[in-house]
Amino acid sequence: MSGRARLALCAAVATLCAAGALLPLVDPLTWMIQAAALLAVVTGVGAAARRAPLAGPLVIGAQALVAVLLLTVFFAPGEAILGVLPGPEAVAEFGRLLHDGLRDAGRYAIPAPVTPGIRLLLIAGVLLIGLLVDALAVTYRSAAPAGLPLLALYSVAAGLSQGGAGWLRFLIAAAGYLLLLLAEGRDRLSQWGRVFGGPGSPDRVRGFAGAGGPSPAPVRTGRRIGALVLGIAVAVPALLPSLGGGLFGAGANGVGPGSGGGTISAVNPLVSLQDSLNQPVDKEVLNYRTTATDSRDMYLRIVALDQFDGTTWKPSERTVTDVPERLPRPPGLSSSVALDHVNTSISTAGWYAQNWLPLPYPASKVDISGRWRFEPQGRTLVGDRGQNTHSLQYQVESLQVRPTSRQLAAAPAPPAKLLREYTKVPGSLPPVVRSTARRVAHGAPNAYAKAVKLQDWFALDGGFTYNTEVRAGSGSEAIARFLRQKEGFCVHFSFSMAAMARTLGIPARVAVGFTPGTKQPDGTTSVGLKDAHAWPELYFQGVGWTRFEPTPSRGSIPDYAYPDASAPADPGDPAPAPSRSAAPSDDGPTAAPSCGPDAQRAGSGSACVTLPAESGAGPSGGGTSPWVIAGIVSAALLVMLLPAVPLLWRVRIRAGRLAATAGDEDLVAGTLAAWRELLDTAWDVGILPDESLTPRKAAARIISVGALPPEPAAAAQRVAAAVEQVLYAPHPQPVPGLAAEVQLVRSGLRSGAPRAVRLRARLAPRSAARLTHAWSARCAALLLRCRTSRPVALIRRTVATLRPGGRQGRQGRQGSQGA
Repeated sequence: MSGRARLALCAAVATLCAAGALLPLVDPLTWMIQAAALLAVVTGVGAAARRAPLAGPLVIGAQALVAVLLLTVFFAPGEAILGVLPGPEAVAEFGRLLHDGLRDAGRYAIPAPVTPGIRLLLIAGVLLIGLLVDALAVTYRSAAPAGLPLLALYSVAAGLSQGGAGWLRFLIAAAGYLLLLLAEGRDRLSQWGRVFGGPGSPDRVRGFAGAGGPSPAPVRTGRRIGALVLGIAVAVPALLPSLGGGLFGAGANGVGPGSGGGTISAVNPLVSLQDSLNQPVDKEVLNYRTTATDSRDMYLRIVALDQFDGTTWKPSERTVTDVPERLPRPPGLSSSVALDHVNTSISTAGWYAQNWLPLPYPASKVDISGRWRFEPQGRTLVGDRGQNTHSLQYQVESLQVRPTSRQLAAAPAPPAKLLREYTKVPGSLPPVVRSTARRVAHGAPNAYAKAVKLQDWFALDGGFTYNTEVRAGSGSEAIARFLRQKEGFCVHFSFSMAAMARTLGIPARVAVGFTPGTKQPDGTTSVGLKDAHAWPELYFQGVGWTRFEPTPSRGSIPDYAYPDASAPADPGDPAPAPSRSAAPSDDGPTAAPSCGPDAQRAGSGSACVTLPAESGAGPSGGGTSPWVIAGIVSAALLVMLLPAVPLLWRVRIRAGRLAATAGDEDLVAGTLAAWRELLDTAWDVGILPDESLTPRKAAARIISVGALPPEPAAAAQRVAAAVEQVLYAPHPQPVPGLAAEVQLVRSGLRSGAPRAVRLRARLAPRSAARLTHAWSARCAALLLRCRTSRPVALIRRTVATLRPGGRQGRQGRQGSQGA
């Protein structure tokens, strides 16, 4: 295998090693096999194009073209011309997939399912990084800068992963990059045997006084460059802000400031709910004052998840409108159902910023300032163009719907369209979900009785345990696992009950929001992060969407979940089993009672008990930590300054060298500084230094290659003559004006160079390669000092003297011989 082929293979391996940090983000991992196959094809095309040979830009263009064709074949064959060429329809399909992928990335919990959009983002991202690494390391033979795209890929994965990418994946990514550097060093050594000059030369001229020893080997240099870049890979993710908060915290994933635009954005209730419920310290999200006499039903609803695709529950994409003066009447609500009109004043915390507005359900009027839009089906308000809930005060008029169990039991069949939409279950739903639902609801005469049985089975009879530490999940397999293990938190209970209700023909969806909160001495009610909750809503014609509470020890069971004793019982039909509330807990203070004043009915047999309130909540502090802000600013400055490092270093070195020529303290050092600046100036415009040439011949080469005009050419010759004079004359004499001579040569080289070369010489000077060698030399000196430190040297001398060939050993032998 040739050197370049080996280097191309190592570039592909390094890309895949860095991409390994993405593996924890999605499940399953089949996308990595596809990405590796496509990357192998693109790498092979580059190797073939370089053997042709083609110019560097043509090689990169050929690889990019093949990558686009491969992505078209994989993701949009039906819309492509002849199944391969990307036409307008294929471009539109790519746009749709990218939009869906970005939406799904903010919607799903980690590990997210590999939807077509997410698959396109992953594979296209790996191909793009692989193309950049191949271009830098193989086409342009500069493996060290290829660490930057690898660093970007790893940093994105580490920033998105919960708790970082992990030490094992970091070591894998590090090994891939070091392998690339070692392959480049081997390739250079195989071609030259020894590196005499060019980018690998140290900051010295062969034969000059003060030369610092042999040049470091490229392999050793590569290791140290790798250590520097990998150190940055550790530091940058630590400075980046982590994903958190989600639906209930600041900077919500997909629902934070700036994500508006008048459309419904994605939410991720799984991670958000679990993170909120597991916070160690309480933190208030909002507080409200209400006219409701019974606050147990004051659930503050944020969003309704009404679509179940087998991977998760999510909100449907629906059209939003301007917020009307009066919200429409809730669907399916008849005039025969008792209603209470409630007015509520809500204030949100300054740190709470997400673009879904918490509202009691069903709201009939919302008085709020700002850019808000109304989604009629879910009856939710969503922020537009960056509008969020930060430090809001708003008034809500809402209805407290109080149906009786008799009304729910007698509810007629819902409309056919609504029934079809809200009873859909995916084909991937395991059979155990449907069979368990039928077994639990066996003997129930109507949809209401089935719903009560499902609620009681989860909350009381099924042996389930409430635990916020279990693995989050909402897909079909997660529901089956929850039914088998019988341990989870509100997300598992609500999603499972809604899915089982749908299999029984009951329209169902999941609501996400907050439980009523805790009453305060001043008459307000405080709602914290630990009040975050999810609950199922089932539809009954004549009542509308109705809340149930299957999660044990959370919230309150509504009054209508108890059978109405005043309802006449049919002797031929078994009466629905009474719904019982959860037993009281001794873990903390109790919240609002789980049954209201009307719950204790004659003959109902239901006792009014209380449920515990959740303690704890969100992170401490009233806002973003100054350390977090400082970290974000530092990371941003680091990202902005990294490309400017060669430029800044070059300016500093040039100023120091030219200043050294004016000093009289060290004649040789000042003259050699001017000569080094002349060589580096030529190097910046593409004239590589050659250590094998004398100063006079090196100046002639610069004059010839750089096509210098007569005056700059004479200046270059004078500088070369000054160097020879200080090195070889018996009594060197100072040569004035060397700084001006070097500036004259620099002006001549820049005026004769093309515009692109001048721009690169200013922004990305080639001579900045000396910076890496300076770091290498410092590292080598530090290692040498560590090895030759006094304690180590003392131990080595002691061991050496005790050996048979040492001084004490020889003295001992001589003494025994004399005796």
